[in-house]
Amino acid sequence: MLFTPLKIKNTTIKNRIMMSPMCQYSAGQDGIANSWHFVHYVTRAVGGVGLIMLEATAVESRGRISDGDLGLWSDNQVEPLKKIVDECKKYGAVVGVQLAHAGRKCQVLSEMPVAPSTMEWSNEYKIPHEITKSEIDEIINNFKSAALRALNAGFDIIEIHAAHGYLIHEFLSPLSNKRSDEYGGTTENRVRFLKQVIKSVKEVWPGDKPLFVRVSADDYTDGGIDIEEMVKILSYLKDSGVDLIDVSSGGLLNAKIDLYPGYQVKYSERIKKDPGFMTATVGLITRAEMAEQLLKDGKADLIALGRELLRNPYWPLYAAHDLKEDIEWPQQYERGRFRV
Repeated sequence: MLFTPLKIKNTTIKNRIMMSPMCQYSAGQDGIANSWHFVHYVTRAVGGVGLIMLEATAVESRGRISDGDLGLWSDNQVEPLKKIVDECKKYGAVVGVQLAHAGRKCQVLSEMPVAPSTMEWSNEYKIPHEITKSEIDEIINNFKSAALRALNAGFDIIEIHAAHGYLIHEFLSPLSNKRSDEYGGTTENRVRFLKQVIKSVKEVWPGDKPLFVRVSADDYTDGGIDIEEMVKILSYLKDSGVDLIDVSSGGLLNAKIDLYPGYQVKYSERIKKDPGFMTATVGLITRAEMAEQLLKDGKADLIALGRELLRNPYWPLYAAHDLKEDIEWPQQYERGRFRV
């Protein structure tokens, strides 16, 4: 199944291999993509990845994790991204972009971080400014503007980053959201910001193009999000037009995580069943046989690879060989297809 196509709305991904969004911290302070990003992403397209999801791309300057983050807060940032998208598509890849806001995890010295509540991520970070309702509206509109720029850059898919302790996750978790207004308290209130972001994005993102949301299904800390709470959170998104949940975990606090191959698969499997979304699973999946079995067992619809694709951008080509799948190699590399 790893090399069977997956159709989501009008977009067909040639295989079930997704490049997980991974920050390169290699842009200038202007947030513009450069030659590093071009080579990095196009190489994975040549290597046979079905869906390339670009790294967290900030919707505003203060939404960056670092001053090396990509951005889509300015029209000047569109064309360099379009060149990457166009080149990746030449090799059969579908290309998405993860729209993000760092919230309290912004480390740009010239920016004041914002968060639902005045709680810093750690002693090494600034205490964030508690975001006002007018600032919430501004950021929601910035997600919308960034989505329109993503469309103009030619992206096939948008993923909204609601995981890993960044702004939307900070609203979702009761550990970081201590508000007493309509954005805090109950699950329904804590999910309100995410729902408003999705609604705003969909005002400019075409209905026939897929929309993903990445979540952290477990905060690994008492009183935070666990899988039961995440199922409840996602139940509020069932009618929002989200097509797939990219299921990760952690990042809100510096909590201990028990790492092992496929350690996050159980969350993807649960979310596929209840509340019933298509899912991508990620986390120490390194072998083709494991990826194949996860799909056969119905535990996910996409297999997202992170560090494995950093180590080997041609992982899909070798995975196909391991699974005895006959797929097309780049013509220029045919001589290296099989070891003698």
